[in-house]
Amino acid sequence: MHCRGPTPLELIPRGAPTGMSDSLPLVRDVALLGLGLMGRASVVRLQQVGFNVVAWNRTPRDDLPRELSLASDLETACDAPIIVFLLSDSTAVDEVLSAIEPILRRSQIVVDMGSSEPWRSERHAARLAARGIGWVDAPVSGGPEGAKQGELAIMVGGDATHVARVKPILGALGSNVTHVGGPGAGHTTKLVNQTMVGVLIEAVAEGLALAERAGLDPILVGEAVRGGSADTRPLRAQGQRMIARDYAPHAHVNTMLKDLRMAAELGDRLGVELPCVERVIELAELLVQQGHGELDISALHRLRTD
Repeated sequence: MHCRGPTPLELIPRGAPTGMSDSLPLVRDVALLGLGLMGRASVVRLQQVGFNVVAWNRTPRDDLPRELSLASDLETACDAPIIVFLLSDSTAVDEVLSAIEPILRRSQIVVDMGSSEPWRSERHAARLAARGIGWVDAPVSGGPEGAKQGELAIMVGGDATHVARVKPILGALGSNVTHVGGPGAGHTTKLVNQTMVGVLIEAVAEGLALAERAGLDPILVGEAVRGGSADTRPLRAQGQRMIARDYAPHAHVNTMLKDLRMAAELGDRLGVELPCVERVIELAELLVQQGHGELDISALHRLRTD
């Protein structure tokens, strides 16, 4: 049964990917391009559940898992039937796609799991489709820990046939995988997600700063609101980092800033005002100016406490 429009994907059971619906052969060979925080976590997860992953990064790294299979060059990596991008931004996607496009073969599928501009995804999909090559945009939410546990939220845009082929890979990484529409729809949904997440994290930073200035124990405040309307994932995750003053990167300030700028641009294109997003952009830019762009986005809290 193929997905028809924006319907939830059938989720892949935990463990090794043994079989799938739609009577399509299971593809076990995957190339993953981009070995930042999300890329490394995703490689480990895919290998754990039985995929054969060959990886490639634009620059050498000395913090890669020892069991990682690195391609000697980009052309070797892109011999796989499914090629996953986990790159930093739209410009990086354009550069890598331009490099591999001449060697891509009919029936291969490129899956962009990073946060990119939806309008670029639409163009990439149309251009590749003319050569019989698939494009799926499948950005994620949940961070490296979500990838390691296979618990990401994955927002998928693309042709239903292409989505069905990459479904086992997405199901191995995500516990909530939803086909939201055609090419570009996944990236649009990610910008909606980041709009809400960015504003929620700033709200948590403001609330905890207010609690601390009032002389309250922020840990007890977190316990007091548990189960209420303020009990959100940002409070439990980024809030704990704020309380501990632990700003080690899980999701970089630079990354959130990039995503929120894209959301603001989308709002401009559609005539939708996003004043809360604009404010978080200003605060994130201030952190970058202070040299904190590589810290976790929970560092919004330090703007009020340092």
